[in-house]
Amino acid sequence: MLNIKELLDTVKASPYREIVIHAPHTGVVEFAGLKKGERVHGRSGEYKEKPGTLLAHLTREKNRKPLHAPEKGEIEAVRDDLEGRFVEAGEPLVTIKHFLTRQEVIELVLQKALYLFRAPERAKYYFVPEVDQKLKVSGKRSVKVHEGMELMIVSRMKRETPLAYSGPGGIIYSVYFGRGDNVDEGEPLIGVCPEDQLTVIQDVVARIQSEWEEE
Repeated sequence: MLNIKELLDTVKASPYREIVIHAPHTGVVEFAGLKKGERVHGRSGEYKEKPGTLLAHLTREKNRKPLHAPEKGEIEAVRDDLEGRFVEAGEPLVTIKHFLTRQEVIELVLQKALYLFRAPERAKYYFVPEVDQKLKVSGKRSVKVHEGMELMIVSRMKRETPLAYSGPGGIIYSVYFGRGDNVDEGEPLIGVCPEDQLTVIQDVVARIQSEWEEE
């Protein structure tokens, strides 16, 4: 049975995730002067067209490229020892402590509370027509799944094969992919909620929405 308090206490004990900014290619790094504890913001604008806070520049063959914060947060560490030095691609440069938003907390808790049916291979996935129609008309929680149920079509290299659901019976609560998306092997496709726990999970979501304070 789902333990709401235990789940929320776990998230509250570590209400953030660390984002490490790596050098995207080789070059000489110049940091933007940010120090530990300073706040940064991520991309913004209607179409995310405005870049986040400038973190550093990386120069290669006289081509100077900016590195921006991808999300809001707080500077946790800057590799000042690399200032003015040549770095290899993949070298960690800046660490940002990103405080979880209300929606991110909900998604994190749901991924722990639901049964995640995962992609068996990298491919495009589509629901079979009957399921797809029901999802469009009545929404996610209108579809019940059970072991062996033909649920999806796997499309890979012009080959389409059926995919049966494997896991405990329940209701589709979350869908983690879009039509036509390439999904990596092991990534979740859907989150399934046992029928007898639907009310409990809805209570968890409502509680987070009312209680979680965003930084």
